[in-house]
Amino acid sequence: MPWKIVERKMGRAGSFKQRLARQQLWNKKYGEDNWAVGYLIDGEFVLQEEAIESIYFRSYELHFQNHPEDISELISLAKVLRNPHAEVTTGVDLQVPAIMEYLRRYDLKLQGNEVVDIGSWKGQSSHAISVRLSPLQIKCSENYKLTLEKFWQNEKCLAVWSD
Repeated sequence: MPWKIVERKMGRAGSFKQRLARQQLWNKKYGEDNWAVGYLIDGEFVLQEEAIESIYFRSYELHFQNHPEDISELISLAKVLRNPHAEVTTGVDLQVPAIMEYLRRYDLKLQGNEVVDIGSWKGQSSHAISVRLSPLQIKCSENYKLTLEKFWQNEKCLAVWSD
């Protein structure tokens, strides 16, 4: 295995400044392009970009397949989706892109008139569906015992390339 995991349970990505500082530290310590963030899935290191598809998108896809009423409500209610937490903290937004990709792949369009939060900020959200579609509520496709957020934060790891 060319990737060697050097750090486990990394937690939240943090703000833009925090991510940049951490990446600069890893560049110094391991060399540019010699490290990657990802997930250990079935004993194999999977790059974060691949995990976004296989875990993040797939979790929302399964949720909408198991709860078609949620996608119907979202389509009829929303004109725009936003992640209030990511906007306020400059954190990474994965849930809105995952939902928008689901809509694109299934040839669906938002038809409502509202800005709908996906998730919340300090306990506030725009609609009830905001909380239902939060990664804190969506079950993880990889492990239904965990929410998507719990899996995403707990299983994140840093790996370095080893020849």
